[in-house]
Amino acid sequence: MGRRDRLWRDDDPTTHGPQAAPPVICPLCERPIPHGAKSSLHHLTPKLKGGTHRGTVRLHQVCHSAIHARYSEAEIARRLADIDALRADPELARFVEWVRTKPDDFYAPTRMTRDRRSGRRRD
Repeated sequence: MGRRDRLWRDDDPTTHGPQAAPPVICPLCERPIPHGAKSSLHHLTPKLKGGTHRGTVRLHQVCHSAIHARYSEAEIARRLADIDALRADPELARFVEWVRTKPDDFYAPTRMTRDRRSGRRRD
């Protein structure tokens, strides 16, 4: 049996039936992360700034990419090292408001913001 067959079998308890695991909730946008949707672990304090053994959270990939597209590792460590701070940030609040209108498994490639790109060139 190939991988594709396993993903779509009706008797697979990991994706169907009463034993199916409940989806994880993305703490940033508060939407479920369905089984098979793109997601990743976000270090609340970036590893480069001492967060290797500190807390992580599972986020939709689009939510995780939005954070890192807007802010440097230093800024995340300094002022955005918890979920409440991330949600309170005006730029991310606008993103969260927008992404909540999308399906739970929505993914779109995310580019670094213009401000962050121009700041990186000066470094």
